[in-house]
Amino acid sequence: MNRSPSSAVPAHERTDEVPGAGLDGGPSLSNGLKQRHLSMIALGGVIGAGLFVGSRGGIAAAGPSVVIAYALSGGLVLLIMRMLGEMSAANPASGSFSVHAGRSIGPWAGFTAGWMYFTILCVAVAAEAIGAAGIMTTWFPGSEPWMWVLLFMIVFCGANLAAVGNFGEFEFWFAALKIAAIGLFLVLGVLAILGLLPGTSAPGVSHLTGDGGFLPHGMEGLVSGLLASVFAYGGLETVTIAAAESQDPVRGVARAVRTAMWRIALFYVGSMAIIVTVIPWSAPSIAESGPYVAVLDYLKIPAAGQIMNVVILVALLSAMNANIYGASRMAFSLTSRGQGPAFLAKVSGGVPRRAVVLCSAFGFMAVLFSYWWPNTVFLWLLNIVGAGTLVVWGFIAVSQLRMRRRIEREAPERLVVRMWAYPFLTWVALAGIVGVLLLMLRDQDQRVQLVFTGGFSLVLAVVGLLRQKAGRGRTEEPAAQEPAERG
Repeated sequence: MNRSPSSAVPAHERTDEVPGAGLDGGPSLSNGLKQRHLSMIALGGVIGAGLFVGSRGGIAAAGPSVVIAYALSGGLVLLIMRMLGEMSAANPASGSFSVHAGRSIGPWAGFTAGWMYFTILCVAVAAEAIGAAGIMTTWFPGSEPWMWVLLFMIVFCGANLAAVGNFGEFEFWFAALKIAAIGLFLVLGVLAILGLLPGTSAPGVSHLTGDGGFLPHGMEGLVSGLLASVFAYGGLETVTIAAAESQDPVRGVARAVRTAMWRIALFYVGSMAIIVTVIPWSAPSIAESGPYVAVLDYLKIPAAGQIMNVVILVALLSAMNANIYGASRMAFSLTSRGQGPAFLAKVSGGVPRRAVVLCSAFGFMAVLFSYWWPNTVFLWLLNIVGAGTLVVWGFIAVSQLRMRRRIEREAPERLVVRMWAYPFLTWVALAGIVGVLLLMLRDQDQRVQLVFTGGFSLVLAVVGLLRQKAGRGRTEEPAAQEPAERG
């Protein structure tokens, strides 16, 4: 039998692996995500609870300079997404950056990055479920939070168990609602700034220069705002995981990455600019009800608070849905590469159902931890989330730095998306990640995050190295079985 050209190439150097293949060439993930699903996931994925809820902390710390903070952190995220897009378009895989890290750095790196991300997403599922339950209990005062958490877990676990198309449909409509809400907010804000809304006058730059000036808390405030804004962008990586199950992974990743710049500029930087221009950054209503509700109340929009509660609820449920999906695919990818318990790599109906159940169960257990041990176990888990994102970004940057040369040597035609000014901007991104970590050392609470994340990362890395030395685990998701050759 003739061997294909790729069969003579060692697995860790191949670039032609089939994304989403099952263990040992078994059933693979489906390609049930349509291009409209992927496009909307890319658009709506940037609009999350971190924007609607978390931005109040950034505004309180930085004042009007929060616009600069979001622009700087958005620039870093843009570089990370460009690097990830380059690798994912060249080699689509359900494990995304975990696969890339395993190929370019070593199996231990893929193990560490993958299980770190899995943990981040599962803990985020718990935090989002708790936040969504809090909104529901304000609407239904006689209900208990755990009832809503259980309902949300059942709904989204069931949706992810059935078919990947269900995840895509949920995210499509969730994203459509979020985009419509933030789009309407931007339009109303621009009209208010221009003085074109009834009952409003153009504020000019009075709110940008008054109340202590553009930097009311100096550079320290800007640094605090920068740290608050960095973690608001977490979760954007999911689109490269989802692309592996789309009908055209390369095209989907390329389109998502190429539109990342205007999405970040419009949704994050644009909305921050509108908020601090329309109302004073120190307005008590920002801390009490949130910046978006505060602006809508100022513009006398009827039922502004309830409207934004609906939008925030949708953002939280959307993030839950996406994180269960992303965590289950990461777990599937890791186990299909021998980097975890093999039973999780089983695929039924194109879905890794055991991995979906594991992620949902992990999330629900984390919610129980929040009730049983709010100041110990759950707090430890939460502390891993923030700085853990930076660890994952670090693996992405190092992977791209090393993989680019390999792709250019082996298959340059696969570079559909190219990192700008390689390798200079890759080094800039790495310097940015290190800079944020150093800035975190200056704050007591942030130092605690670094300690927990550093310890967890070290444990994962040691386990990964031991497994690598023992010869356990692969760097690639196994290719799907091919039909036997004729004659």
